[in-house]
Amino acid sequence: MAHNNFPGGAWPVMLTPFTQDNQVDYQALADLTEWYIKNGCSGLFSDCQSSEMFFLSLPERVKIAKTVIDAAKGRVPVIVSGHISDKVEDQITEMQAIAELRPAALIFITNRFATEQQSDAVWRENCEKVMNALPADLPLGLYECPYPYKRLISDENLKWCAKTERFYFVKDTCCDLELIKHRLDIVKGSVFKIYNANTTTLLDSLKAGCAGFCGVMASFQMDLYAWLCSHLDDPRAVKLQHLLTITSLIERQCYPVNAKYYLKTYEGLNLTTVCRTRKDSELTATFKDEVAQLKDLTAEVRQSLGI
Repeated sequence: MAHNNFPGGAWPVMLTPFTQDNQVDYQALADLTEWYIKNGCSGLFSDCQSSEMFFLSLPERVKIAKTVIDAAKGRVPVIVSGHISDKVEDQITEMQAIAELRPAALIFITNRFATEQQSDAVWRENCEKVMNALPADLPLGLYECPYPYKRLISDENLKWCAKTERFYFVKDTCCDLELIKHRLDIVKGSVFKIYNANTTTLLDSLKAGCAGFCGVMASFQMDLYAWLCSHLDDPRAVKLQHLLTITSLIERQCYPVNAKYYLKTYEGLNLTTVCRTRKDSELTATFKDEVAQLKDLTAEVRQSLGI
């Protein structure tokens, strides 16, 4: 895959299915990969926070990435993160293990290179150490993961990353349209592409130059996000944007348990609702009703769009 060939469109942050006894269900993961692809994803983000990466061992993270890459069969690019350690040396070990799989890109978590109190200079020093320990021809990216704390990429660090010509993908979680536009100006002319994780600002950010969507709701409404990303000038896009904004509030209702429940109950995937980040018993009857109503509303919109 060419380094600059990161297609625009919708990129799901992938879930990790678990068995009833809390082991990674690799067959269900392969099936989930197929579901995302059949529903129009442009690429896949494995070993991210939605994958519960902070609750996975390194061997699990490596096998998860390999499973997704193998299941995708080159039909869409697969980017992978999975560096969760505090020490830079341990992060290098994690990233080198995943680099051997040759994903489309390795994604750096922006809160891993410095504590909340440490400076941008410390961040760049540690980022450079990890970067230099990886194959020089392997594309890199950034993800502003909100756990364990959110570190938004600063202007200075974004400029520095762009100048290295090794970073191609940014999963932006700032949720601020004006800041996104400012960042687009910073990376203009570079190989960097910005993918917005926030639904509310999505359509406007795409029109401003963002490459696509990379967020939670692709596990509920994959095809609707794919449609929106490819129909910016369609008069129905604004109405769809409004709907997606309101329905995205379900992210706050026992995610990722509710997403697994949706995929199992309404998309027919053979997976459990078991998670490591929270108990699936937290999914109340009311939460289930919300998912059912989301499903019905989504089906109506799909029909109106001819999807």
